[in-house]
Amino acid sequence: MRASDAEREAAVERLRIASVEGRLTFEELTERTEAAYAAVTRGDLDRITADLPGMGAPGANPAPVQVQRKFSAVMGDCKERIVGRIDGPLEAVSVMGDVELDLRGAQVPSGVVDITATAVMGDVKIIVPDGVTVELTGRAFLGDRKVNVRDPHPGARVPVVRVTANAVMGDIKIVDDRHHAPLRRAVASWWRDRA
Repeated sequence: MRASDAEREAAVERLRIASVEGRLTFEELTERTEAAYAAVTRGDLDRITADLPGMGAPGANPAPVQVQRKFSAVMGDCKERIVGRIDGPLEAVSVMGDVELDLRGAQVPSGVVDITATAVMGDVKIIVPDGVTVELTGRAFLGDRKVNVRDPHPGARVPVVRVTANAVMGDIKIVDDRHHAPLRRAVASWWRDRA
C-alpha cells in the first residue's frame, strides 16, 4: 500500500525521537530522514524504522554529552570525530593551522548544531552527513567560505548545521560524505572493483 504524507511525517518524527534517545547518530538520522521522505510504500517506511522500538517504549539513556566544545589549532592541526551528544554550540579556531571537525557520528537531539568557525591564515573543515541543511553566515577577507553539500529532499524537515564563519586569509569549508576525500574514495572503489 502506498504511503501518505502524514505517514512519512510520522516516521520522521519517530526517527527524531530515536535520535533524542541516543539510538541514532547524526548521520543515521539524516540518512533515514531522507529515505523516509523518498518512501513510496508503507513497507518502505517500515524498513526504515524496523530496528527502532515502538512509540511509547521505555526511553533509552541518551548518548554521553560532548564535553569539549572548543577545538583549536595554532600553527598545528586538530582532527576531531565527535561521537557524543551535542547540546550546545561548538567553536573551531584555526590560526596558521588546520581544524577538522567530523560530525557524522554525533548525537544531535535538537536536530540543530551551531558552530562558530574562525580561520586566520589557516583552514577549518566541517564534515556533515549527507542530506543535512547547512546555513552559512559570516565574512571572509582574503579567504574563502564554501559549502559543498547535496541539497536535501525539497520540503523535508532535516537536521540543520548553522555555521558562523569568519575567515582572514584562510578557508572555511563545510562538506558532506560525498565531497569529503573524493580522491581516497575513488582509489578505494577502484581497488575493490579490481579484486
